[in-house]
Amino acid sequence: MQTVKMVITGPFSAGKTEFIGAISEIDVVSTERKITLANEQQIKETTTVAMDFGRITVDQDLVLYLFGTPGQRRFDFMWDILSQGMLGFVVMIDSTKPETFREAQRIIDTFSSYAATPYVVTANKQDQEDAWSPEDLRIILRLSPSVKVLPCVATERESVKNVLLELLYSILDELDAQEASASD
Repeated sequence: MQTVKMVITGPFSAGKTEFIGAISEIDVVSTERKITLANEQQIKETTTVAMDFGRITVDQDLVLYLFGTPGQRRFDFMWDILSQGMLGFVVMIDSTKPETFREAQRIIDTFSSYAATPYVVTANKQDQEDAWSPEDLRIILRLSPSVKVLPCVATERESVKNVLLELLYSILDELDAQEASASD
């Protein structure tokens, strides 16, 4: 059986925990704790302090392991740990909060430096009126045309599934290319 480790990362309150929870076939292993900083308490009550973990069986030969990172800078020491062995990553962005886009760019740069793996960017909360479009996010983040920027609603299973399939296809293409160059 092949296992594929994917990391779900992004700024604070981008929707990473909901994303994993919407698709995981197991109860998500979560390290949510009550928020202690007053400015963050206004946004939500709890936050991930170490990781979230979910699992998806694609078929009898393929299982996806989803590792969600904390989004707050004070927990970013976990990023390097969680990125070990990843075959790809998703950068979740709350597309209704332009004030988080600079942090998202820093996260993209950081995870890209950990490993040269495929990644996709998700424009979360596309069901809201004030959401930036995926194409506008591509422009503001100065992303290469080769990087997929996908619409998403992290609480909707089909939306999450579409994002993960796009990343999985990119990972499988990369693995096939590596195998082909190894056999040359």
